[in-house]
Amino acid sequence: MDRRWRRTATPLAVAGFLAGGLVLAGLAAAGAAAARSGPAIRAMQWVAPGADPARALGSSPTECLKPPPDPTLAHRVEVGRAAFRTPMVLGGQAGRAGISCETCHRAGRDNPDFLFPGVSGAPGTADVTSSLFSTHRGNGIDDPKPIPDLAGPKSALKVNQAPADRKLEPFIHGLITEEFDGPEPSPAVLDGLAAYVRALDPAACPAAPRRPLGVEMLMDDVRRALRAGRTQIARGDPATASVMVAAARTRLGLIDERFDTPALAASRRTLRAADRQLADAQAGLRTGRPDVAPALADWLRRSRPLEARLVGQAPRSLFDPARLIEAAKRRLPG
Repeated sequence: MDRRWRRTATPLAVAGFLAGGLVLAGLAAAGAAAARSGPAIRAMQWVAPGADPARALGSSPTECLKPPPDPTLAHRVEVGRAAFRTPMVLGGQAGRAGISCETCHRAGRDNPDFLFPGVSGAPGTADVTSSLFSTHRGNGIDDPKPIPDLAGPKSALKVNQAPADRKLEPFIHGLITEEFDGPEPSPAVLDGLAAYVRALDPAACPAAPRRPLGVEMLMDDVRRALRAGRTQIARGDPATASVMVAAARTRLGLIDERFDTPALAASRRTLRAADRQLADAQAGLRTGRPDVAPALADWLRRSRPLEARLVGQAPRSLFDPARLIEAAKRRLPG
């Protein structure tokens, strides 16, 4: 599989991004650039020149999430949390480039290192009326704005998040379908995204502002998404369940791209096999197969040994800070 960077995505890459899978053959973005060889982390495409790679690519802000005590609402938050992390939700050009809500709002926060060609001005900004991503809201004016921290004070945010006012849901719907030309979200996905954003609370921020981006964190995200997906299957909602599986596959993809070295070929084959099983589950959701929920339960049971194997190999991958910095020197300008 050709994983060199390209500014124009192949059909296979587009299909992979929209499915939330491990197909990392190319990236769609503005402008043209020569193909580059060797290991690549997709997020390098939108990291500002001169950014500290250990911080921008090797760590993540800590999530300021206050889980609701009500189990039903807590599940809605989990649905939204997973949907927030897959490009499948945004679709359009953003989805083809591998961009999700979390690309700009890492762990629900902001992203001071974000710099996307044609969309950003200074690092940490984005033009939400750019024609690059939207045929609906593109205004032909270059007016990027700072990316807000969604876990900051609610009074500082653009939209009133009070559940009774129901202003957040139509705002998020507009972001998906108009700002990013994305597909119509299922009611549960839209409801979940609003619940997740409301559950981000500055009072819930951990003492440590950042945490290492590692296999354990990403595999935990995978399991959380799949558990949410199984619940949606039980509720007769295969469309939302498919988004949850896509979110799980997206997080597996973040592990996969950091294991792209000859020395880790066996582990990557294991990862790809695990992803194919989830791809089969997605296909089963589309056709109404009754074996999908048991298959996901089996995948979850086997995820711990998979994680242990990947954690053991991580020091030889781009999860290792020194290897990551060396790779970034070859990739990032400035």
